[in-house]
Amino acid sequence: MHYFSTNQNSPHVSFRDAVLSGQPGDKGLYFPSETPKLAPKFFSDLNRNSNEQIAFDVIRPFVAGELPDETLFDVCTETLNFNFPLIEVTSRISTLELFHGPTLAFKDVGARFMSRCLQYFLNGKTKNVIVVVATSGDTGGAVAAGFHNVDGIEVVILYPKGKVSRVQELQLTTLGGNVTALELHGTFDDCLTLAKQALADAELQSKVHLTSANSINVARWLPQQIYYFYAVKQWNGPPPVMSIPSGNFGNLSSGLLAHATGLPVAKFIAACNANDVVPRFLQTGDYMPEPSIATLSNAMDVGSPSNFVRILEIFDNKFVDLKEKLDAVSISDAVTVAAMHEVYEKHGYIMDPHGAVGYRALADYLELHPERAGIFLETAHPVKFESVTEIIGTSGPTPGSVKALLSREKHSVEMDVDYDDLKSFLLSKT
Repeated sequence: MHYFSTNQNSPHVSFRDAVLSGQPGDKGLYFPSETPKLAPKFFSDLNRNSNEQIAFDVIRPFVAGELPDETLFDVCTETLNFNFPLIEVTSRISTLELFHGPTLAFKDVGARFMSRCLQYFLNGKTKNVIVVVATSGDTGGAVAAGFHNVDGIEVVILYPKGKVSRVQELQLTTLGGNVTALELHGTFDDCLTLAKQALADAELQSKVHLTSANSINVARWLPQQIYYFYAVKQWNGPPPVMSIPSGNFGNLSSGLLAHATGLPVAKFIAACNANDVVPRFLQTGDYMPEPSIATLSNAMDVGSPSNFVRILEIFDNKFVDLKEKLDAVSISDAVTVAAMHEVYEKHGYIMDPHGAVGYRALADYLELHPERAGIFLETAHPVKFESVTEIIGTSGPTPGSVKALLSREKHSVEMDVDYDDLKSFLLSKT
């Protein structure tokens, strides 16, 4: 298995080199040269196999033997050592809870997998690696936790000032040590643009070893497939419709990749907030990124989703095939709030704003397709968002990890959206 750039102007590389570089020199994204097909026996044994074995079988073809099987199995076991329960919300709608990891968000899977791969590939090398990550909320905390105190690795997190929740901010600004948070006067799109610019800067790369921990890095992106298999493992009935809260589209593209390897899913829904570039694309055929809009579901406030190009690759850029498998809708903040009230009052289930977008998109689809049922992803614990208590009066019991956070002191470096400032900062870390 090799990885090529979606921009087609960089050499093919191994999984190891794709992880270490993060992004191709032509500013595309790495994509696997083959789509492995899982054997029928894998699916017939799905209910009987352990989560660790499922993860190993799913990810093994993508690492192309660059991690020994024993090492890869250990990485999978350590990465996925928490629960992924499928919870029934209504008779036709269930939710896959992805927030039972250390930072209470789905990003824990990719961050933990990548940190372990990077440790193995570095294996005692003396030259420090700087992991650069842009975050709209949960990615930063997951990466900070996944890489905290890992020898030979510095972590630099770029986040938009005033646009993440208090718990999210504390998760990425209170660890210290090898983790530094840069608080940018801008949007998530600004943060991601600067991170990509740094990764593509040949002069900078000649002086420091940079890689990305955003989902543009294959080691962050590929393992997200795994919990889609866990959802189907727990599902009873015909292939489900799956609704994915979508911002930068890494999560949805990994689910579509899982489907391409054989996972039975009837339909995927990209559940977006007011940042509706993909819903408009599926309606018109014109892909027109715009500046991001601030919403209640802040982690999805992305106006130019990087990973959508991977979705196009999965479908060989065939618009008709893409539309057959994927729907995309835009859900307003007002409708999100109404959904949170509805589900809590009728079913006693507490949704965070991102999950509420996924629920509403799925419920609307099922109203038009009464023969189907489905799953939406709950990507982060409700306690991470002050808005949940403001809207429905509670966010449920506060986990102990969050209680401990609230007494910690925030440490960040404020910075304007200026690449020269970022470059100088990164050079200072050498």
